Amino acid sequence: MPAWAGKRGLATVLGLALLATAPQAPAQTSDLVSQTRLRVCADPANMPFSNKEGEGFENKIAELLAAKLERPLEYTWFPQALGFVRRTLGANRCDLIIGFAQGHELVLNSNHYYTSSYVVVTKPDSPLAAVDRITDPALQGKRIGVMAGAPPATHMARNGLIGKAKGYRLMVDRRVESPAEQAISDLQSGETDAAILWGPIGGYFAKQQGLTATPLLLEEGAPRLFYRITLGVRQGELKWKRELNKLIRRNQTEIDAILTEYGVPLIDEQGKTVKAAR
Repeated sequence: MPAWAGKRGLATVLGLALLATAPQAPAQTSDLVSQTRLRVCADPANMPFSNKEGEGFENKIAELLAAKLERPLEYTWFPQALGFVRRTLGANRCDLIIGFAQGHELVLNSNHYYTSSYVVVTKPDSPLAAVDRITDPALQGKRIGVMAGAPPATHMARNGLIGKAKGYRLMVDRRVESPAEQAISDLQSGETDAAILWGPIGGYFAKQQGLTATPLLLEEGAPRLFYRITLGVRQGELKWKRELNKLIRRNQTEIDAILTEYGVPLIDEQGKTVKAAR
């Protein structure tokens, strides 16, 4: 909870001559990519991203990509906790992970297909409903739900908000525990006054339950609160990455429509403004 494709230079005559006499390079890892199926690894119980029933927005994006590639979609399910990449993509059990933050070293990132930010979730009639930054004085003395160790927690600590905060575990197996849903439940019951969640999660539950989710776009200092999200493939799979980049570019409008349907706040690439709906 998101540096991508670079431009290929034209080979010179000298370069081609050197390549002709150079030792053979090892086989491209792209040779591992299935040409007959779209093999996706995903979490079986991680709404709004994915589940076994195919109800998440990453499921819908996977279906879109499979249709464009004219390949059947095949899943390998594994909880997105420690060891997820190593035991799925790294073990050649799949060729694609739908959502990965840009620059993550465990995978080779495609171009990003959306940018989003953390949001503050409140009841629509709350005096905090207009809050759009963690530095807002209105948050002082309030009990705020936040994922322990997530970037917003650092900003909260800097602004003296951690003392009364309610923390939730960040890395869990969603088959047995759902911290984000608990944070929303605590907000609805009055246990907390607001919850700060990753935008796709906060936006989804806010849309479902009639809450307000406001992107946090005005924070200064590290860590940043917006991230570009990409498709993840194995390191070295440049050909496959380029193919996915083309799919993203050609189908961005349809991808945006899926994300919007799920309440995902779509932010510009600089994390400054909410993108206008297409």
